[in-house]
Amino acid sequence: MSPTDKMDFLTAALQLFQDRIPFHRTLGFEIDFLTPEPVDTVAVASGQVVVKFDFREELVGNYVRGSLHGGVISAVLDAVGGLVAYLSLLERLEGQSNEAKIARLGSIGTIDLRVDYLRSGIGKAFLATGHVLRSGNKVTVTRMELHNDGQTLIAVGTGTYIVG
Repeated sequence: MSPTDKMDFLTAALQLFQDRIPFHRTLGFEIDFLTPEPVDTVAVASGQVVVKFDFREELVGNYVRGSLHGGVISAVLDAVGGLVAYLSLLERLEGQSNEAKIARLGSIGTIDLRVDYLRSGIGKAFLATGHVLRSGNKVTVTRMELHNDGQTLIAVGTGTYIVG
């Protein structure tokens, strides 16, 4: 697979994750596959996935403060962890058909998720990033972060995902 074909497949996989999963559409996910430049002044690693979403009234958990619901925060971190686990799996599936790679997306599931809520989810927009801590044949462990548009770290998470 040429680098262009690989990038086209990754773009298609990210589009599938963003547009075909109804819950992700509900949350308003916008997924970027990035280069080393900072995004909204939050530095991300080369090739890292960033999930962006805007604050909306439907996502409020504390109406007095106007902050995100904790379930939204954990769902976003879980989704990002699952996505980076899938992207890690794709590296090991090099040489397989694109159909086989997409089929493996359906086999990924969360085994464990730990979320540390550090601050209230207050902001106009949010960025979630993630990276792989360890990837094996059956299980992948990831680390995720959620920042607001003011660069404030809102929450961190660690996720364990079945990938095989």
